[in-house]
Amino acid sequence: MSTPFVIAEFQDYLNTVRKELPSGRIYFRGQSKLVGAGYPLRPSIGRYKKLESATLFQRDQTEREVLGVFTNHLLTYVHHLPRNDWEALAIAQHHGLPTRFMDWTTNPLVALYFAARETKLDDHGKPLDSAVYVLTSEPIRFSDFGRPAEEVIKPLSDFATTRAIQQSGYEDYSIDDEPTGAQSTASAESGRAVLVAPPTEMVKQPGAESSVVSPFSIRENVIYDPPHVSPRIRAQDGVLMACHEPMRPLDENDYLEIVIKHGAHDDIRRRLDQYGVFDKQLFPDLDGIAKWLKYRVFEIDGKC
Repeated sequence: MSTPFVIAEFQDYLNTVRKELPSGRIYFRGQSKLVGAGYPLRPSIGRYKKLESATLFQRDQTEREVLGVFTNHLLTYVHHLPRNDWEALAIAQHHGLPTRFMDWTTNPLVALYFAARETKLDDHGKPLDSAVYVLTSEPIRFSDFGRPAEEVIKPLSDFATTRAIQQSGYEDYSIDDEPTGAQSTASAESGRAVLVAPPTEMVKQPGAESSVVSPFSIRENVIYDPPHVSPRIRAQDGVLMACHEPMRPLDENDYLEIVIKHGAHDDIRRRLDQYGVFDKQLFPDLDGIAKWLKYRVFEIDGKC
């Protein structure tokens, strides 16, 4: 993985996205710290060292058991139950449970927000550069191997899905120094053959008219467009990558790195606010309003 793009101002980023990236459906991920600084592209569950020594069977069993317990508690907080493990994992990821999903977005400005919203510091108190990562590999999409024909889930308010779960959601794209808390592809619609190997497990999901491959049985990474069970997913144009080897980071040949210089962060934040890509738009709930007011009034001495 090379670093051909270094962004020193907002317009540089727009020009790079418009002129330098491949055409087609592109997937972006913003990180407040660089891969080269020790924060590789891997799902949140892959950041727990104690799982590295576990066998594949043990890790798989742990993931399934944790998801089972989470799903058992869902009925208290949501108006519907997930129809399969994909939907259950998406909800779990949204609320900060470590999963094999990685958050990406089809909106380059959303990725830039997560890269520049907060300037991280190194161990010596010096500001760090951040990055937007662009997926250059072409993972298959979940719909390529048979999304069942089911009714569309109606969006729920975040209050319905988050009451009693005090998780801000702002850590979705950032990388924590320690894995103690929470952690939404450049592929044209070419009609190419599905490359996934025959799954080891096909699960008949409740209410589904056909079998759905389990996310725990995929043989390669898969892009999943989750139902809009939360306004945040819709607002952030979020997609999820299901990683078939969640303990391993993405190969450096699978992505491009757009470095965002830390000196550009402040101007980028102001410009994104002007473009309507900021806290209250991306987090359409009380947390987003509070974070936006904090920025406008206390961080930049602006007006409400």
